[in-house]
Amino acid sequence: MDFTLTSEQQMIQDTARQFAAAELEPLAASFDRGENPTAFTGNLRKLAELGFMGLAIDADYGGAEAGSIAFSLAITELARGCASTAVTVSVTNMVAEVIQAVGNAAQKQQFLPRLCSGEYPAGSFCLTEADAGSDPAAMKTTAVCEGDHYRLNGSKMFITSAAYAGVFVVWAVTDPSARKGKGISCFLVDRDTPGLRIGKAEEKMGQKASTTNTVHFEDCLVPISGLLGAPEQGFRIAVGELAGGRIGIGSLALGLGGAALDYARHYLTERRQFGQPLAEFQGLQWMLADHYTDMEAARLLLLNAAALKEGGLPFAKQASMAKLFASEKANRACYAALQMLGGYGYIKEYPLERLARDARITTIYEGTSEVQRIIIARQLLSEINYP
Repeated sequence: MDFTLTSEQQMIQDTARQFAAAELEPLAASFDRGENPTAFTGNLRKLAELGFMGLAIDADYGGAEAGSIAFSLAITELARGCASTAVTVSVTNMVAEVIQAVGNAAQKQQFLPRLCSGEYPAGSFCLTEADAGSDPAAMKTTAVCEGDHYRLNGSKMFITSAAYAGVFVVWAVTDPSARKGKGISCFLVDRDTPGLRIGKAEEKMGQKASTTNTVHFEDCLVPISGLLGAPEQGFRIAVGELAGGRIGIGSLALGLGGAALDYARHYLTERRQFGQPLAEFQGLQWMLADHYTDMEAARLLLLNAAALKEGGLPFAKQASMAKLFASEKANRACYAALQMLGGYGYIKEYPLERLARDARITTIYEGTSEVQRIIIARQLLSEINYP
């Protein structure tokens, strides 16, 4: 399989790398401390101007039409500079992709140009609830049809970018009598809709500049035109969204692991112990070799999943494999890189402790590693017609 990048893909990768180095990396530590929120959202708008908020969206709506491979490459490079920015870009792209894939002409025209242009700094998914995380079919949020609108009630939690999202893709139960998972519908809810309320921001271990909030819907009236896709088809939409999002999170993890290893590699050539550079010690050389090999394998898994998605082929199993492997190996790479710096790695003056904290969530969101294993195993068994 030929993974040689096209000239457009190479340009997008180079642009993302340059932007991360010039605009994101210098501010990442301050973002982690909760500083410069205006600069953070300003960078999101700059990325929109560069075309990064609609990488796979049609040009008619302001998108770049660059595809899933370019999306993966871009998220990897942005994550090397700032994971909080990268996850915001990733989720916003997936919001746009779901609207493009499932929305009607009016919905596409209303929301896609605003997401792609940066008029909306971000988009958000409202799927997870307090008792419906890995099991989204257990959600309790309801949407009752009342003539020309739906009345939405419930709360969603752990919502990425909720504080500055312009549009929310919201899942709710519209047929409570249906079998579990079959009575769920999907809605597009504008930020200014009465009854939508953003709760407090969570205090997180990492990726702190990416706000994570509870979103409350209290007699929130959504017009019939806000229904995304057919009624009671929301669970199918969610499954498709999560599969694509896993390519984004796996790519983000790859960027974090690569950044940590690159920093440690240079450090080993400069730091001396026992009269020689640390890079001369075979044990450390082997650590580098093993973890860089893991990152290369993760890169190929992600490119494979992205290529299948871009080609319109089934990719859910490959996306889960890529996300599982990349996130687990990136966490190990970050901790190994921190270990190579010894005590310095534990100090905030150096980026390793932040990268390790930022990487930790990648094995949890967009489906935990345990859920990925379930998905992969079920697909493998279904391929041999196991009941």
